[in-house]
Amino acid sequence: MIEASLERGMVAVANAGSSSLKFSLYEVAGDELRLVLRGLAEGLDTSPHFVAKAPDGLVLREHTWGEGQKLGHDAALHHTIAAVRELVPGATLRGVGHRVVHGGPDYSQPMVVTPEDMPKLEALSPLAPLHQPNNLAPIRLAFEALPGIPQVACFDTAFHRSTSELAQMYAIPWHFFEEGVRRYGFHGLSYEYIASRLPQVAPELARGKVIAMHLGNGASLCAMEGGRSVASTMGFSALEGLPMGTRSGAIDPGVLLYLMQQRGMSAKEVERMLYRDSGLLGISGVSSDMRALLASDAPRAALAIDLYVYRIAREVGSLAAALGGLDGVVFTAGIGEHSAQVRERVLRALAWMGFELDAAANASGGPRISTAASRCSAWTVPTDEELMIARHTVRALGG
Repeated sequence: MIEASLERGMVAVANAGSSSLKFSLYEVAGDELRLVLRGLAEGLDTSPHFVAKAPDGLVLREHTWGEGQKLGHDAALHHTIAAVRELVPGATLRGVGHRVVHGGPDYSQPMVVTPEDMPKLEALSPLAPLHQPNNLAPIRLAFEALPGIPQVACFDTAFHRSTSELAQMYAIPWHFFEEGVRRYGFHGLSYEYIASRLPQVAPELARGKVIAMHLGNGASLCAMEGGRSVASTMGFSALEGLPMGTRSGAIDPGVLLYLMQQRGMSAKEVERMLYRDSGLLGISGVSSDMRALLASDAPRAALAIDLYVYRIAREVGSLAAALGGLDGVVFTAGIGEHSAQVRERVLRALAWMGFELDAAANASGGPRISTAASRCSAWTVPTDEELMIARHTVRALGG
């Protein structure tokens, strides 16, 4: 059981993936948010597993349903609500914040969502088919399971609304841009958190030209100046840019026309290939997990890593051009935070830009992983999208 100053109230965060539901609970203490509980329901379609942990990592509640079972987001949310009520009895819940991947052209700020808003958010699902439906499911369920509790949508595209119109454009007929076909950028909650941390971690860099690298199962880069987004490798959808765990990243549109016209693939088949069968998995034939690829002696596993690093280095050059210079880079997310080998390879590929790796600092995780003599600095900063969502939730509720 968790002890907390319950009279201060709590905000919860729900971050739903295709087969998982991450959650956290924060105590609101004036201008501060204190983590009380966090956890995960994963493997919802195969072998469901639930775990809830204290802030220090102590496991407070764990349950496994068994191989071949299916839980679904509905049951996962109800199980989570019941567990939280038992672990933090008497807590006053002020609101629930949700990560929503796509806000389209109209949603540039977190917002309290009503049932009447849902059709507009659901209409954006074709722009993020793997994410948007799962992001919205807990909101719909919470309207019923938590009546009267405000639900706040926090958009992954919102941070990039500061980019110029030029940076958002594709060279296709203008009316498509007016209809919303433009570069949106994603992982915005992660980048916004990094921007909020840099003044404490690296004050001089925070004021300068920075490329943040969100490297996980989904991967992108964001060019920031003075803490604001200038350009991103992701665009209209979360497919563009870097190769990812199972997503292709940037690809010549002519390839897609060829696959459909000459190979007879349907739009659904192409969609599945691009989202689920490509990236590190498609190249290696081994795994979408960077840890498995680094441990593998399969030739194509090494090739997948080579391409991953190559594409990152190329995109850094592109974003540096968009910034008109570069002062440093920041690695974050699962691979960025935990893979010293990937960080080393990326920085060695960028040595021509003035990066000089501090091998010992890199091995220990930083935060600074470049030498004092390095013309451009390199850092490792853990991201915290859930804390960013909690902050937005408090603000949206007038806190």
